[in-house]
Amino acid sequence: MPGIVVVGAGQAGASVVAKLRALNYQGEITLIGEEPAPPYQRPPLSKKYLLGEMDLERMYLRPESFYAEQSIDLRLNEEVTSIVPGAKEVTTTNHTIEYDHLVLATGSVPRTLPATMGGDLDGVYLVRGLSDVDAMAPEFKEGAHVLIVGGGYIGLEAAAVAAKKGLKVTLIEMADRILKRVASPETSDYFRDIHQSHGVEIRENTGLERLVGNGRVTGAHLADGEELNVDFVIVGVGIDPATQLADMAGVEVENGIKTDEFCRTSDPFIWAAGDCASFLFRGQRVRLESVPNAHDMAECVAENIMGAEKTYVAQPWFWSDQYDIKLQISGLNTGYDHVITRPDGKGKGVSFWYFKGDELLAVDAVNEPRAYMVGKRLIDAGKSPSPDQIADTGLELKTLLKA
Repeated sequence: MPGIVVVGAGQAGASVVAKLRALNYQGEITLIGEEPAPPYQRPPLSKKYLLGEMDLERMYLRPESFYAEQSIDLRLNEEVTSIVPGAKEVTTTNHTIEYDHLVLATGSVPRTLPATMGGDLDGVYLVRGLSDVDAMAPEFKEGAHVLIVGGGYIGLEAAAVAAKKGLKVTLIEMADRILKRVASPETSDYFRDIHQSHGVEIRENTGLERLVGNGRVTGAHLADGEELNVDFVIVGVGIDPATQLADMAGVEVENGIKTDEFCRTSDPFIWAAGDCASFLFRGQRVRLESVPNAHDMAECVAENIMGAEKTYVAQPWFWSDQYDIKLQISGLNTGYDHVITRPDGKGKGVSFWYFKGDELLAVDAVNEPRAYMVGKRLIDAGKSPSPDQIADTGLELKTLLKA
């Protein structure tokens, strides 16, 4: 009997199937993943796992036995090769499976350096999955020189691990500051200072012309003409939504797989969740590249497959761990016109509050869990304290929740 097929065994895919069983769905469930490992956490890949502080089994979202116990057909190391919506069939490298509902939880694909820039040389790595991190781990030897291309969170997290392991770290960013796409100059300045204090050389306004080497990377030619000798390279220049299967199925794509307010695609029997899916948020079509969004959107999909007709209401939040710094972000800062910097008064943390006029959009809280908690509750409730209130460090933040 046809049941529910979920393509993508990451956070979103695992959350869909678990929620379906929790809702007492009795039909067949098939979860298909390209990797050999069962669904696992991805954020620790570039942090605790790479540092050797978390073993593989602790990375699993659920014990491997969970899927058999819940009668979930978990198919690993299997790639979907075609989708035929008219026949409601999915074909993989090994099987053809009929479905009543199909969920695309295909995630994202990291951007690579083209071969013409040396992207195909040995010693050039991406941070995508377990196999990538397992392959690069032996390179992290004290004194080795690593070049990190890209000053986003992935690049900065990798830089922090490398610095902690005693490597020489050079990070280049083509834009005029790190984190430019996702954070304010104030947040960029904070993390630049932190990394430089740990010996990381950060070069902004610096592009990569090409990597060089005879089979294996040995150097980098920068756009300003400088040449660096390097032992290996980590590329973190962004990701793109994995929409190939949606295109194949004739499903609409707009900044990812286009979904309606119920997380349904343009095909009424195909749903999407996680990094691959776009939805309307404050009148704009967005994608949220985060674990919380993948989990929450996936659970909404499961509920709606069961007939709930529940509108997905995103409550964006993110985090990043670097050294002993925990950055927690609530909201989306798109369209902000000014930022209020609020020290915690103890010299341990700081928060950056993004406003558009008098509307609070987002908060970046650095080692400031109280500011994060208050900011998140305000943003989720649609409340905005005044910028003057946030700037007043004598004001107890929790009082803002009572207004």
